[in-house]
Amino acid sequence: MKEIVKMLVVLTLISGVCGFLLAGVRSATKDRIEEQVLLNVKGPAVKKVLSEATNDLIKDRKEATVGKETSVVFVGKKESDIWAIAYEVSAKGFGGDIGVMVGFNVADDTLTGIAITTHKETPGVGSRVSEDMFTRGFKGKTITEKFSIRADGGVIDAVTGATISSRGVCEAVRRAIEAYRGVKGQVQ
Repeated sequence: MKEIVKMLVVLTLISGVCGFLLAGVRSATKDRIEEQVLLNVKGPAVKKVLSEATNDLIKDRKEATVGKETSVVFVGKKESDIWAIAYEVSAKGFGGDIGVMVGFNVADDTLTGIAITTHKETPGVGSRVSEDMFTRGFKGKTITEKFSIRADGGVIDAVTGATISSRGVCEAVRRAIEAYRGVKGQVQ
């Protein structure tokens, strides 16, 4: 019995030390990880969505409340005037959440475009929602249009064989539109 207690105490101590070390490493690398995600995941997506911006989109980002949470909002400027904003929203796809960067022209309330930031969709099928063939269908549309696939009465052509993934992207865009007026007011 003493051997079992002794093993349990040693195992508990080892687990506690390992947990403490892992928490310390996570805390020490948190800022670096966020910076890398910003530069390598969100950065390329926002540059695609706000391609006409003349400012440094990463440097000029702001925080705003998107829905129920605080999010990074990228501000696109032309000659020092704000012309567009973009932020990331997500919705459920076939394989999990799909992260979508959605850009808005603040002057005429149209979409400047969308870009997929993260997904776990089936390679070669659902993952095709990240291709230009699908994403360019959102560019220039007004926020009053019905963002759903044509099979559901909307204006977006679904990716063949990836109906659930296409619906997920449309849902993310609808969520972005729901938050748009509030975000626009916070940024301007």
